[in-house]
Amino acid sequence: MLKEFKDFIMTGNVIDLAVAVILAGAIGMVVSGFTNDIMMPIIGHFAGGMDFADLKVVLDEAVVGADGEVVEPENAVMYGKWVNAIINLIIVGFVLFIIVRAYNKTKKPKEEAPAEPKGPTQEELLAEIRDELKRQNK
Repeated sequence: MLKEFKDFIMTGNVIDLAVAVILAGAIGMVVSGFTNDIMMPIIGHFAGGMDFADLKVVLDEAVVGADGEVVEPENAVMYGKWVNAIINLIIVGFVLFIIVRAYNKTKKPKEEAPAEPKGPTQEELLAEIRDELKRQNK
């Protein structure tokens, strides 16, 4: 059982998957940093200086006590975070598209396999069978 497990772990698929997961985590951090630290401030600038994460619809205002402490926090729909997530998805999708496109350009085009010789058609085979049956009956 230990040998089977070792063979399974050492297969190329498992190692490739492990490398892919590690790279995905690293790329995720890079893209997240690019989105949050570079793209969102630019988009916010052109959107009038707003931060989308602050966009919300307040359902219930916060209740503040006489001493200034929040007794009950506000209840709000934070749709701005969802907008940020959609923008992040678009940017990640575009970056992955560029990466896959560049990768596909580096691959060699596959050589077409030589065409296999064509055999007789169905009609030709049926004609041969007919002729052979005629010959045997004579």
